[in-house]
Amino acid sequence: MYYFAAYLLKFILSLFGRIKVYQKENLPQSGGYIIACTHTGWVDILWLGVSVLPTKIYYMAKKELFQTRFTKWLMENLHAFPVDRENPGPSSIKIPRKLLKDNKVVGIFPSGTRTSEEAPLKRGAVTIAAHSKAPIVPVAYTGPNNFTELFKRKKAKIIYGEPIYLSENHPKKDAIEMMMDELNAELNRLQKEIES
Repeated sequence: MYYFAAYLLKFILSLFGRIKVYQKENLPQSGGYIIACTHTGWVDILWLGVSVLPTKIYYMAKKELFQTRFTKWLMENLHAFPVDRENPGPSSIKIPRKLLKDNKVVGIFPSGTRTSEEAPLKRGAVTIAAHSKAPIVPVAYTGPNNFTELFKRKKAKIIYGEPIYLSENHPKKDAIEMMMDELNAELNRLQKEIES
């Protein structure tokens, strides 16, 4: 189901123009890792998934998308798992930790909500990375965010940054703060680079 949906999406999106992907060689060649991507609309989720094929991304998605039988079935078949953004519980970390241990790729949008402003990052990606000892790959996207912009054939671009690892030379609490600052700075840098 995942590959069928992903390659179908790739075909549909290509009708509106191709995506330019930069620095994909920064993706780790082995082991589980987290992709932390900027988030300005629903189209970036689709292009991100297409850009890493044949690698599968397991997306962290808001629990509201799992409330009807059909969307729950769809989300699960697309390898998404629910998270309560207002009251994140143990499963918010447990599920991605297991995926990363199994060498899977977990996709998180650390700004949480779709925004074109510089939104403060939520701590989920860094917390999961710290507990899993997995790297975070910062990713920035620019391009269409909705149907209107797709039909206008607005160009889509994705850029991958170098993996960020939790420092082993500092106490864990300090290392997490440093990782958070580094991720925030790198996402802002990549966003400016891809928009220039």
